[in-house]
Amino acid sequence: MMRVVLQRVTKASVTVDGKAVGQIRHGLMLLVGIKKGDTTEDTAYLAEKIAGLRVFEDEKGKMNRSVLDVDGQILSVSQFTLYGDPSRGRRPSFIQAARPEEAEPLYEAFNERLRGLGIDVSTGVFGADMSVSLVNDGPVTLIVESKGHG
Repeated sequence: MMRVVLQRVTKASVTVDGKAVGQIRHGLMLLVGIKKGDTTEDTAYLAEKIAGLRVFEDEKGKMNRSVLDVDGQILSVSQFTLYGDPSRGRRPSFIQAARPEEAEPLYEAFNERLRGLGIDVSTGVFGADMSVSLVNDGPVTLIVESKGHG
C-alpha cells in the first residue's frame, strides 16, 4: 500500500547539495512512500485520488477545489522513511519499504500519471540526501494510502 503525506502549500522547494532541484508555488507538497509489493495500479489510484482531492478553498471558504481546479502545482519527493517502524529498539526498521530498484520506477510512474492528468509536477532526486522547505497553508496535512483501492 503506497503512502503519501500531502500538505497544501503556498510554496515549497527541495535542494540537493545546496542547489534547488524542484520548487513550486501554490499547490501540494507530497512525500511519497512505496512499500514492498506496490504496483502501478497503486500509483494510478493515488495519482487520480490526489489530483481530485478537494483541499483548496472556494469563494465561500469551504474546501471544495482540487489542485486541478486551482491550477496548482505539485512537488513530489520520494520518502522511504514513511515505512520506518520505530516500535522495536531505538533505530527504526525500514524492511517494509520497497528497495530502490523496485521503488524508483513506481515513483516515476506516479509522477508521470500526475503529469498526464494535467498537473505541473516538480520532483526531488530519487535516493539523494535532500533538504525540503515549505510553507504549509492552513495548515492542511493528510495521509493518503492506496489500501483497498481495488
